[in-house]
Amino acid sequence: MDRIFEQMTSWLKDWIVDGLMSLLTGTFDSINAQVGSVAADVATSPADFTPGVFNLMKTVSNNAIMPIAGMILTFIACYELIQLVIAHNNLANFETWIFFKWIFKTYVAVMLITHCFDITMAIFDVAGHVISQSGNIIQNSTAVNASQLAQMRSTLEAMSIGELLPLFMEIGLLNIGIKIMSMMIFLVIYGRMIEIYLMISLAPLPFSTFGNREQSQIGQNYVKSLVALGFQGFLILICVAIYAVLIQNVSISSDIAGSLWSVLGYNVLLVFALFKTSTLSKRIFSAQ
Repeated sequence: MDRIFEQMTSWLKDWIVDGLMSLLTGTFDSINAQVGSVAADVATSPADFTPGVFNLMKTVSNNAIMPIAGMILTFIACYELIQLVIAHNNLANFETWIFFKWIFKTYVAVMLITHCFDITMAIFDVAGHVISQSGNIIQNSTAVNASQLAQMRSTLEAMSIGELLPLFMEIGLLNIGIKIMSMMIFLVIYGRMIEIYLMISLAPLPFSTFGNREQSQIGQNYVKSLVALGFQGFLILICVAIYAVLIQNVSISSDIAGSLWSVLGYNVLLVFALFKTSTLSKRIFSAQ
């Protein structure tokens, strides 16, 4: 009878240990997969990230927004001509060269609005190049290696069933928390890209304001916002690099739950930092 009870206890313990190892492996794989894809995602241009959405935004912009931008450009060009004519003491010092100046400024404004998508994509291409080059330098891994997993298993096998059951529940809760953090990282990355798509869909409107010094502030702020969005990806990459260094310092000791709490804490810190990248990037580039 004792032998049967011992075998059942051993079987139950092995089952719990296998379940815990599966849970731990899934937990680490989830966060590692999400964090590991960040560098590739933020370096991808809007045209390549989701081509279908990008083409949709471009079509809508060309067909719905571009005509309105043309009307705004026409109004600003007329307003600029009036300003140039009356600028010299209400026509007292009238000079014909102002017409050539107006033609040149209008030509530049038309070229800008015509190639607004090319200019917008160039900004993100430059930012993507910077991110790609930085990603080649920053290559720290966030993965838990096989020796650490083996150490975890040895620690679990040394525990009794009474110790394993509460640990199972605690690790289950930690697993849920880490998966939530993984989802938050996903939201930051894809939320940034959706914001980029929304910005580029209205590109012709702010670009139509460059024909006048006063109104061009709208276009300048728009370009600053695009640059801020582009280089937000660089800040995201830096956050992930810092996280990778910190996570490597977490020692998988006999206190497995404590180690996982440390991992969860670093994940919370990472998510908080990722959410701050948008504000920080806009502050750096003075984007409103």
